[in-house]
Amino acid sequence: MHGWAISERIQQISQDVLHVNQGSLYPALHRLEHQGWIEAEWGISELGRRARFYRLKTTGRKQLELEADQWTRLTAAIGRVLKLA
Repeated sequence: MHGWAISERIQQISQDVLHVNQGSLYPALHRLEHQGWIEAEWGISELGRRARFYRLKTTGRKQLELEADQWTRLTAAIGRVLKLA
């Protein structure tokens, strides 16, 4: 997906709870690309404009799994703490 589509998809999947502005998204995409987790290539968007399209690499998918596992452990721990409150 290109950057704008990624932003829109996050908003859609989160049912309009998460809004990622372009000023945050593109630096994050550049960091992920620099870390070797995504790759980008130029293409033409559905509106006929030139855009960079981003794709997860194998290393990015592995990192996503690690991050998701850490997130699950963190949210479970927070849930346990909140039950004690």
